[in-house]
Amino acid sequence: MTDRCDLRCTYCMPAEFDGYEIPDNWLQFDEIVRLSRIFVGLGVSRIRLTGGEPLMRSRIADLVGQIAELPGLRDLSLSTNGTQLRKCASTLKERGIRRLNVSLDTLNRETFLKLTGRDSLDEVLSGLSAARLAGFDPIKINMVWLPGINQQEVEAMIEFCMARGFILRLIENMPMGRAAQAMGSSSLQPLIENLRQRFALTDHIIPGGGPARYLRSRDSSFSIGFITPISQHFCETCNRVRVSVSGTLHLCLGQDDQIELLPLMRSGKSDEFIAQVIRDAVMRKPEKHEFQEKPGKIIRIMASTGG
Repeated sequence: MTDRCDLRCTYCMPAEFDGYEIPDNWLQFDEIVRLSRIFVGLGVSRIRLTGGEPLMRSRIADLVGQIAELPGLRDLSLSTNGTQLRKCASTLKERGIRRLNVSLDTLNRETFLKLTGRDSLDEVLSGLSAARLAGFDPIKINMVWLPGINQQEVEAMIEFCMARGFILRLIENMPMGRAAQAMGSSSLQPLIENLRQRFALTDHIIPGGGPARYLRSRDSSFSIGFITPISQHFCETCNRVRVSVSGTLHLCLGQDDQIELLPLMRSGKSDEFIAQVIRDAVMRKPEKHEFQEKPGKIIRIMASTGG
């Protein structure tokens, strides 16, 4: 939706970053709807709107309504940092967003400020409350696992999510850009085993079609997911591609394989032609990322790629 964001999370967008895509190169709403229709026609049944911060794109609710009406689309979801959610949660629900992923790495105000560069924790918590009142279910909380910064807060985040019916997902830091690489990546595997034993968790499956592996308490009152691109590859089951705000189709977060779709759309190519380009591109989807083997290979801002 946009490469803009009102936060500056240290592992995502460096504080000095200003290399935003110019508006003339943005996919316009009619182009996003057209591209969504082409993907759905190819068999895609799940679409997620992301950023940057997608709620910074004006009139996004209008776009949500158009995409939600596409025949064959079964699931329309949105990833957000939550800062803008309070004022639009109910409208998004009414227009067709079914599920929310909300990025929240800490419940500590000082740590939040350190990680994001903004004193916006209250806005995020208010947004989560508004989302609950609007009836979103499930609401998934995405917490990037950053040893030395927030690892001591996992238990507090578990309690926070249990009390509100949220699904917590812990994510290993992906070293896509220089800032993320400088922070390093740590394995979640020891923590997973620890939590499995402490809370008597068992394997579980939650709808969503993504790479997370889930555990659930025996009384089904709490679920926690783990996204482990570093310690436990899920590349062989990856079913995702990303389209940036400028219409670049990224086939893998950890590889450079990409196709520019916007020039095709604006040069008068037919839906059938673009569909075949997408089909051919997906058949070349890389076997795996190389974050560990070639840590300096990908220098890319996550917000520009689509979170």
